[in-house]
Amino acid sequence: MAICRSCLNQKGANHPLSIMNITLVHPVHGAKIATMDLEAEADEKNGWIRYNSDTPVQVAPINTLEIKRRRKSVEEATEGV
Repeated sequence: MAICRSCLNQKGANHPLSIMNITLVHPVHGAKIATMDLEAEADEKNGWIRYNSDTPVQVAPINTLEIKRRRKSVEEATEGV
């Protein structure tokens, strides 16, 4: 169903045809927007969590590996000279 933007402006955000956006977050996949409550409920069954701006969700970093240095240090590079 297409929604006319001018109809939304005239009838206001409380109109039944107004667009609803539900923000969901996932620790691996990031964030997404659901446009229907049924979609959000189905996503919650798959590990998504509704985002509430009053209580932000702390998502753990995915890559927790240490960064390995690829270059030799200055001391190692000048030892052979």
